[in-house]
Amino acid sequence: MSRKAIPQDVAAIRKRIRGFLDTPGPDGKKIGNAKWGVYTFYDYDGEPIYVGQTYESLRQRIGRHLTNQRTDAVAMNVLDPFEVAEIEVWPLWDLEGKDNKDRQAKGKLNAAEYTVFQRVLNESSFGAVLNEADIQPTDLIELPSSTRERIIPESLYEQRKHPDVRIARRATTIAALARVISERDVSAGLRRTLRTQAQRLERLATQRYNEIGGNVPIVGPGEEV
Repeated sequence: MSRKAIPQDVAAIRKRIRGFLDTPGPDGKKIGNAKWGVYTFYDYDGEPIYVGQTYESLRQRIGRHLTNQRTDAVAMNVLDPFEVAEIEVWPLWDLEGKDNKDRQAKGKLNAAEYTVFQRVLNESSFGAVLNEADIQPTDLIELPSSTRERIIPESLYEQRKHPDVRIARRATTIAALARVISERDVSAGLRRTLRTQAQRLERLATQRYNEIGGNVPIVGPGEEV
């Protein structure tokens, strides 16, 4: 029996992801083929929402997040792939050929991830991303050049960016994450992620309400009206 074709919108997004990962880097190498690297996902507002690292290849790691090959972040309802509109990657080409047990290589990878993490926290209007695991502090390092691109085709972008669609998705993600927390002995990091998701939902819902005539101040995390 032949396998059913995936929906056209999903196929179009996967094609854009492949195209992004095939972007030539130094010496013409495709950035997705870098074995070692760091990546960040951004939502439709340009907010950074997740930071990760890999030593198995950026292509494989990002693919598992975004093409339904489950990762812990997706399985635990921390990250909804639907929310990812842009990707930025920092390939660590100088670590190519290093074994994943190489302590110096792992040390540089961890330092690169922490440096990116600190950068995106400064970019975030929430001062937070959705990572449930703590990223261990290191010295900050000079990062290699990065590549950032939207992965949603123009034909789908406005529909997926619509706040009502995103509010519904975000509320569903929060409910699923809250259920996981209620049923398991989870880390403080997962509860922090739930709080961040709730703040993101409140911000989006307030913006949408104001668009249709509401008049509710939008405040930052920790601020009071």
